[in-house]
Amino acid sequence: MSEAASKPVVIRMYAAREEIYPREAKGRYASLRWACVWITQIVFYGLPWLNWNGRQAVLFDLGARKFYIFGMVLWPQDFIYLAALLIIAAYLLFLVTAIAGRVWCGFACPQTVYTEIFMWIERKIEGARSARIRLDRQPWTADKLARKSAKHLAWGVVALFTGFSFVAYFAPVRSLMANIGAFALGPWEWFWIGFYAFATYGNAGWLREQVCKYMCPYARFQSAMFDKDTLIVTYDQERGEPRGALNPKATAEESKAKGDCIDCNMCVQVCPTGIDIRKGLQYECIGCAACVDACNGVMDKIDLARGLIRYSTDNAMDKKWSARRIGQRILRTRVLIYTGLLVLIVAGFGTALALRTPLKLDVIRDRGSMGREVGDGMIENVYRLQIMNTAETGHTFRIKVSGIDSVRLATPDQAVLDGASTRAVPVRVQVQRSAAAPGSNHIEFELTAVDDASLSVREKAVFIVPK
Repeated sequence: MSEAASKPVVIRMYAAREEIYPREAKGRYASLRWACVWITQIVFYGLPWLNWNGRQAVLFDLGARKFYIFGMVLWPQDFIYLAALLIIAAYLLFLVTAIAGRVWCGFACPQTVYTEIFMWIERKIEGARSARIRLDRQPWTADKLARKSAKHLAWGVVALFTGFSFVAYFAPVRSLMANIGAFALGPWEWFWIGFYAFATYGNAGWLREQVCKYMCPYARFQSAMFDKDTLIVTYDQERGEPRGALNPKATAEESKAKGDCIDCNMCVQVCPTGIDIRKGLQYECIGCAACVDACNGVMDKIDLARGLIRYSTDNAMDKKWSARRIGQRILRTRVLIYTGLLVLIVAGFGTALALRTPLKLDVIRDRGSMGREVGDGMIENVYRLQIMNTAETGHTFRIKVSGIDSVRLATPDQAVLDGASTRAVPVRVQVQRSAAAPGSNHIEFELTAVDDASLSVREKAVFIVPK
């Protein structure tokens, strides 16, 4: 056996990462992407500071088990509404993906948004693409150290503010700010600010396209929601090929024999995931259309029509459809099914919220007392009424009991609850022995607000008469 044959064969299970230096893209889609950055971040950073009825407008108070969302207060018993919101979000994503591919990834996904912010900081401190490449290749100098330090410091500030804003949705933002200034944060607050800041810094600053290519599950199953009428970023092979460098001295016949693509690689240089869209649709493509902006800019400079790279569909490319025909194919079976399901779920969710009674009542009978005689032929059972007032205004509630002749309350028939509060009210219910059969008898408690008769709830219970 030869020496070469005896050497072990090393099989690499993955390709080493090649550093990507995206060039800044300018154009209609780049402007739209930055509009999404501004809108999402104004909402994310600004919402915790918004007041509503003297409190934070959006606050998920886990300690008190109350979720404040503007004028609505949700409790753990309202988990069904959160589940409905998640289902609505999922179907909305399916619908958007069926129509326009990974447009969510390219414009509004948090990974895309923060990567865009971090790359803007990088360009401002280290320069354009060519300057960043030179800076990384040159040996360490004082200038390089200063630029790298300034960049990572700026990244860290953005990441920490992002972590603070995230925690501000779960702890009152003004108290959180005061506690930070006094170094009085609790351990969990420190942990989650640091954890979310580290995740933002790592994902947007270092991992970037690795998150979209390998960590995000959406990239893997997106093709299941695509069809030949889904809008995707496409390269017009028939128009662009054969590609070749621009030659001002070329004859008319030579120019006619060559496609419109001048092989400038601008579409590759602006791509945040480093792919070549001219090789066809790839799962790494996030649909950001940076390559569309770059190619349109090149076409403008060489006096050729835009659209060599554009949003289109497989059917439109194969059958030479017009934009109007593409629009007509949006309302196809898959889209109609997603839309119908989404409308039904949203309608059900809205109806449930509109009919939601901001008053809940649980009746818990004292199992330690099966029913006792208290004199004058009366049988007494003891209950605990767990009353939850989910409205933000306090009320006085009147308690009534019915279901058996002569049934009455032996305790006060009113209970006072503050807004967004819960209270356990012990009550004793008495019944004439002659009016009820031995064993279990059905009764019903009714709780009604004194100042608002429409605010009422009923709950059934069992009254035990001993034999």
